[in-house]
Amino acid sequence: MEATAPALLRRLNLRETRSSRAAVSIVVASVLLLVIVWLGLEQALSLTGNDPLVLAPAELLEQAASLGTAILPWALIAAGVAVVLLGIALLAAAVLPGTKARHVLENSRSAVVVDSEVLAAAVSRTARTVARLAPEQVASRVGRTRIEVDIRPDAGRTVDTNAIREAVERDVKSYRLRRSPAIMLSTGLQGTRGAVGI
Repeated sequence: MEATAPALLRRLNLRETRSSRAAVSIVVASVLLLVIVWLGLEQALSLTGNDPLVLAPAELLEQAASLGTAILPWALIAAGVAVVLLGIALLAAAVLPGTKARHVLENSRSAVVVDSEVLAAAVSRTARTVARLAPEQVASRVGRTRIEVDIRPDAGRTVDTNAIREAVERDVKSYRLRRSPAIMLSTGLQGTRGAVGI
């Protein structure tokens, strides 16, 4: 059990931080199923001598064969490019890992993840407390590789950016994130804006 625990934790962390492909799979499968059912229904109506719902199979084959001459070449090329782009998008969705706005916290006993919005709120609270500002004067955004803290004090009021920087850095280190993001602190002092990297 001890040997498999790290692998199990890795799998659990991946499952919590990677987005599911279920929605894309369901949409694609539903569209394909509808097309197959429609073609089967058209074939059954054609074999029984009934009028087609949309297009009889023989007429559909004729129109497909005459596409090269019946449609303008640029429209055919545009349709082909659209189909290729759709195929590339579906292939990318199937192969590339989708990510959720979550971060893994180091923990040897269990899989622990934190949502980016929760992390942003905690960072904003720390910066706001040190700067002694109102909640609407501090905003944070958390991405995969960095945390941006935007501080907007009242006109004429200065804040100690070094103290804020140290407090935010200490706070983020205490979370023990697996991938430590870069922290960008920006202030709007007297109508100016400057960024300081931590």
